[in-house]
Amino acid sequence: SELIRGFLLSGMPSPNSCPPGLLALMAPGLALIATFSLPSQAGDRRALPAEKPPGVKGRTLILLDVNTKSPVRIISENFLSLQLDPSIIHDGWLDFLSSRRLVTLARGLAPAFLRFAGKRTDFLQFHNVKNPAKSRGGPGPDYYLKNYEDDIVRSDIALDKQKGCKIAQHPDIMLELQREKAAQMHLVLLKEQFSNTYSNLTLTARSLDKLYNFADCSGLHLIFALNALRRNPNNSWNSSNALSLLKYSASKKYNISWELGNEPNNYRTLIGRSVNGSQLGKDYTQLRSLLQLIRTYSRAHLYGPNIGRPRKNVIAFLEGFMKVAGGTVDAVTWQHYYIDGRVAKVTDFLKTRLLDTLSDQIRKIQKVVNTYTPGKKIWLEGVGMTSAGGMNNLSDSYAAGFLWLNTLGLLASQGIDVVVRHSFLDHGHNHLVDQNFNPLPDYWLSLLYKRLIGPKVLAIHVAGLQRKPRPGRVIRDKLRIYAHCTSYHNHNYVRGSITLYIINLHRSRKKIKLAGTLRDKIVHQYLLQPYGKDGLHSKSVQLNGQPLAMVDDGTLPELKPRPLRAGRTLVIPPLTMSFYVVKNVNALACRYR
Repeated sequence: SELIRGFLLSGMPSPNSCPPGLLALMAPGLALIATFSLPSQAGDRRALPAEKPPGVKGRTLILLDVNTKSPVRIISENFLSLQLDPSIIHDGWLDFLSSRRLVTLARGLAPAFLRFAGKRTDFLQFHNVKNPAKSRGGPGPDYYLKNYEDDIVRSDIALDKQKGCKIAQHPDIMLELQREKAAQMHLVLLKEQFSNTYSNLTLTARSLDKLYNFADCSGLHLIFALNALRRNPNNSWNSSNALSLLKYSASKKYNISWELGNEPNNYRTLIGRSVNGSQLGKDYTQLRSLLQLIRTYSRAHLYGPNIGRPRKNVIAFLEGFMKVAGGTVDAVTWQHYYIDGRVAKVTDFLKTRLLDTLSDQIRKIQKVVNTYTPGKKIWLEGVGMTSAGGMNNLSDSYAAGFLWLNTLGLLASQGIDVVVRHSFLDHGHNHLVDQNFNPLPDYWLSLLYKRLIGPKVLAIHVAGLQRKPRPGRVIRDKLRIYAHCTSYHNHNYVRGSITLYIINLHRSRKKIKLAGTLRDKIVHQYLLQPYGKDGLHSKSVQLNGQPLAMVDDGTLPELKPRPLRAGRTLVIPPLTMSFYVVKNVNALACRYR
């Protein structure tokens, strides 16, 4: 016991005095993950040598300390960001972004980026017209379409009379009609998605106004992805429509960052004609020149190329892009979906093998980026728990949160600057908010993350009792712990406090004893569990035993912690996610921004 106590009180040991297993824990890429069973890449690495402290029974006690002297990573203030898919033009939800309830929910996740992009990005055309009733396309039930369109026009007229942030209170009957329309369009959108054949989509000037109004009212910075599939005969990018959009946005003084295209490595499957990485790099250089000609956007940020999963051919695409435009973009972006939404099962979200798939992708992207532009920021854009629009009662349930929270922890620990969640509001089941404008479990998880987690990432030190691996069998981590400085925006905690967030995938509870710099400190617990009889399939959650719901359209609930007495062992229930704020640590790494 004295050995463990001395280790935890002494801070970070030197490499020469460190057991091999602990050295791996302290490696930059894994510094944040507490490996209580061996990770996939560890092979047959031995467990940490540790004696059982006096009076401690069982095999589940873990001793935990945090290096409070300096952060191992510093990520963006906008680390957790959001995406809206252009399909909201097709199904009509874009007209309802001015809803007070939606703006309230989005404000809860600010500061953040709002990326307007998706599969239909490269079929989007800008049309500078104002009258939505005459320009809107898409089917709708004939018996209500005319009245529905008239309601939209009346709503637009009312919004135009408002100054500054424009907020609408839509009547219930209007929302009900919209849900009917969206349900019909959902079938059309799914058919397009599964056939990989997309129809052209028109974005009017008024629709762009509504999109920007939503971002601005919510405290989000808009990133707009332009259509990259408008091509000249020589396969170079045709920028004429993009220039029209840029000029209109500049005339309105809209503060927007830009991208070009979405998952360009898949263009051959979309249109039968490919665009290679070097050509897209030239297109980005052309877009940068275009932005510099427009005073409003001469210093605008540009992100890309938003490639898909980094397989061999995609890595070659990225290399071609980086050779030409690595210095043109402000961050390099890619996207990732964990599971095919058509075949997902609830047990998939509990598989540690699945949680670990992202690590290999990060290494591949970082290797290419650091070869051509060392130190360039990397973003994961368009991340979703499942592809193909997700699956009802799975990708929108409590169970999906295990993947989402681990994604946040893993990306932060490996220095990925921003992660963009697909999607805030969508026609599928990967969204944070459903079509009744009710927040789903991943929304509440994201809200807690925003309220409690700051941009400084800290290394953790652990000692505990581990299972020994059987020959030929890899034991993966079912208990994952990450640590950050507590958010500076949270005025309930003084600077110097630390927040832990923990994922327990075990079907039994686990015990954690805080030691070293965390010893005998008061802790605030935020335990997130499913609410109701549906268990892991639940679309409702409870915080410390109290169900979470909006107070009204303009008010989010207070997120009340459960104070734990100083020195108390943390007991982590099975199959749960939780946050723990360790108060008044006075951590040197966390005192200053």
